[in-house]
Amino acid sequence: MTQGQPVTSDTHDMAADGSARRFRAAYATPVVLFLGLALALGWGLTRDPRVLPSALIGKPVPEFNLPPVQGRALGLSSADLQGEVSLVNVFASWCTACRYEHPVFMKLKEDGVVPIHGINYKDRPQDAAKWLDDLGDPYTRTGADLDGRVSIDWGVYGVPETFVIDREGRIVFKQVGPVTPEVYRDKIGPLIDELRK
Repeated sequence: MTQGQPVTSDTHDMAADGSARRFRAAYATPVVLFLGLALALGWGLTRDPRVLPSALIGKPVPEFNLPPVQGRALGLSSADLQGEVSLVNVFASWCTACRYEHPVFMKLKEDGVVPIHGINYKDRPQDAAKWLDDLGDPYTRTGADLDGRVSIDWGVYGVPETFVIDREGRIVFKQVGPVTPEVYRDKIGPLIDELRK
């Protein structure tokens, strides 16, 4: 285009196209981000919040050595979890859900189904002792994790949590939340049977 020539419709159309593209990009970006976020949230809502991945599945239990809970003779250490299939239950006297699952563990002990070991999480010693004295003690060994550090090493999110340990001292399953009769029947019991073969 030479000086003094009027602006043609082609030049005007090219300028309008550029403005339209910038306009669409400015509004499309938030829409795309919103759709991505909505998809991620929608996927999250379909997940079971009780199923938390554990980086320790298939790995040896963390090295630890806990003193016994007040009034008990045997504490709990990583060395105690070798040589047999067992359960490790992380519990506390102040935990309502722990009280809910406790009869399941008492029944397992009574029937001699599997050794159950306890990690008492951030409890006052006298409260833990009273709780076990009042409700019954299903544990073969019970370690007092007064500051919660051992439970953190186990990847515990909150109590109760229960772990299935194989003969080699590896964590093979983690149950977040109470062990109900159904959870034991459908998940933990069959796994213990399989590990003992």
